[in-house]
Amino acid sequence: MVGFGGVLIAIAAQATPVSESSIGKEGIDALRLQQAPYGLTGKKIAIGQVEIGRPPQFGIDKAGANNQVIDLSRTFFRNQPAKTNTNLDTHAAQVASVMVGNSKAVLGVAPNARLFSSAAATPQRSGQSEECLSAQHIALQNGGDVRAVNFSFGEALQQDPRPNARLDGNALLTQCIDWLSQTHNSLFIVAGNQGKGGIPIPTDNFNGMTVSFTRRVGEEYTKIDFSNIGDTHPRLLKRNDGIETSLGGRRSLSLTAPGSKINVANLKGEQTSAIGSSFAAPHVTGTVALLQEFSDRQLRQSCKGGCKLPWTLDARRHEVMKAVLMNSADKIKDKGDGRALGMTRTIVEKNNQTWIDSDAYKNPKIPLNIQMGAGQLNAFRAYQQFSAGQWAPNKPVPAIGWNYGKIEAGKAAQDYMIDRPLLQGSYVAATLAWDRLVELNDKNRNKVYDLGETFRDRGLNNLDIYLMRAEDNDIQKSIWSSVSSIDSVEHIFFPVPSNGRYKIRVVFRQKANEPIQSYALAWWTVPSQK
Repeated sequence: MVGFGGVLIAIAAQATPVSESSIGKEGIDALRLQQAPYGLTGKKIAIGQVEIGRPPQFGIDKAGANNQVIDLSRTFFRNQPAKTNTNLDTHAAQVASVMVGNSKAVLGVAPNARLFSSAAATPQRSGQSEECLSAQHIALQNGGDVRAVNFSFGEALQQDPRPNARLDGNALLTQCIDWLSQTHNSLFIVAGNQGKGGIPIPTDNFNGMTVSFTRRVGEEYTKIDFSNIGDTHPRLLKRNDGIETSLGGRRSLSLTAPGSKINVANLKGEQTSAIGSSFAAPHVTGTVALLQEFSDRQLRQSCKGGCKLPWTLDARRHEVMKAVLMNSADKIKDKGDGRALGMTRTIVEKNNQTWIDSDAYKNPKIPLNIQMGAGQLNAFRAYQQFSAGQWAPNKPVPAIGWNYGKIEAGKAAQDYMIDRPLLQGSYVAATLAWDRLVELNDKNRNKVYDLGETFRDRGLNNLDIYLMRAEDNDIQKSIWSSVSSIDSVEHIFFPVPSNGRYKIRVVFRQKANEPIQSYALAWWTVPSQK
């Protein structure tokens, strides 16, 4: 079979112990968060799923009576309740099991999360309007509080109605999910491998995350699979610009995650094994549920009498989740001295090159690796990054943390001064994420998308980040920087040259739409012991 998120091979599978599966230590290390003392299973957190078909639901579908692996909150056909035994799809059931599977054989990343699923049901394709309607309906569930939405499918450029369609971010479905991100504060997670022009739309989104997939080498998931999007050869990059990769060299991949030989459950609840970025993306979506369950615990304590740092409602922002997940990703294995931020493994491209070998490490104008984004999802490291809490730039900040802030064009930069000297040769990881502004051309002024309506791209404000010595104010003296003019993410991963005090500077470089830009920043550094 061919899956919407890439190659899908469903075969009878021998049971893999959960501890050794893609959610265990060989994969994203999420199982550790499910167990004591963390006890994070996604409880009471709403996440969403949009696909061509849908998983079965107990009480509605015959298959739901047999499938005891997934327990859905609600299922829909586009923006209407699902009809009995219609629009069922094995692929959708398998993807759902990666997120909320709850059996001994197939345990999901967030088995107790509340999953809302919609079938767009556009078998003739070019159904971007219907898919947008479905995505909006999912984002409105749970009282409008759906923290992440999984997209393990896509649309072909050949069927996009625009003349000479390219991956420029302006297909209707791509604009739709960027608009929904802003309007409903949901993080959209999109399966990212395309194969020769297969499912590129909406992998060119700005405000969500696009995910490639890795396969095992030995026991661990460490290598980008051959069927993923992207190739670093200049000739191929030029030839595929805007078709296989986003137009103009923009790096649309955010992360990679395990996607080969993944334990899943089919419509009947039987265990099978699957391959493709369709199954990498739900690892990320499920991890958002785990982090947001932790966040809600913290908020219950921090918001008694009014929310205060280091934990406020900003923890629910989709930009914060994006920055946290990317900044905590694995790139190169730490040697045990902590200088590589405790990363657990080295991730390699299809040609066995590492992140350090890539143009993303060497060129400040290129923030992300074309095959792996910021690296491979590590749920436990994401928890460590997130649990450090929120810290504002008006006073020194700890070695690890995040912030959701605002910056105004033409005004002073935002400086995040690390409160302790950093260790020579240790890496600084810093990720800045912000939204492209997309507006709905709302013909009937009802503030929701209706079939036949369109969107307006207002463009992307240009923000940059710099790693600087504490005493310097001239960005020309910065140690390193991330200064892409076309990406909605900036990312630094660079070693400090000597023991000393350092800061991360956020700069509003160029205004494209509004003069005030919200952003999320996550950082991870290693203090010197001296």
